[in-house]
Amino acid sequence: MSTPLFEVQRVRLGDPLTEPLVRELTHEYVTRYGPGGHAEMARYPAEEFAPPHGLLLLLLADGEPVAGGAYRRYDDTTAEIKRMWTHSAHRRRGLARRVLAELERAAAAGGYRRIHLTTGPRQPEAKQLYLAAGYTPLFDPDLDPPEFRPLPFEKHLTDRHPAGPSKGSAP
Repeated sequence: MSTPLFEVQRVRLGDPLTEPLVRELTHEYVTRYGPGGHAEMARYPAEEFAPPHGLLLLLLADGEPVAGGAYRRYDDTTAEIKRMWTHSAHRRRGLARRVLAELERAAAAGGYRRIHLTTGPRQPEAKQLYLAAGYTPLFDPDLDPPEFRPLPFEKHLTDRHPAGPSKGSAP
């Protein structure tokens, strides 16, 4: 079996390539958190994830979306990571870490000096991803999180390395 070639593509919400991300992420949120998952996916307008202050990117394998994520402007110096997703058939391969690294690089190139993000208490794999990628938890990671309270993280882009390989590196 050959290793797929990965391509990073910047897209806009509503592009047909984003359909798997939106569909699977909405299903994931609703499965883990109930009907409020729909509201979370509709919380921000598409323009928030568009340049010049935001970005939505997908990782494509042989032209098909397998992972993605976005950031939006949180404040003048901070980008907020949102919509991190890996296709259910492609998990546990480091793809989310690669997307996160690409988002960090793009945010730094866009003038942001800090990343802020939150994940839900029912997403332990996301919590572990952000800890492994050098994010500082803004909560006590040794305590069980409250049922529906978001878990905030931050990372200063000026004094840390990106989360993973650059675009030109091997998968």
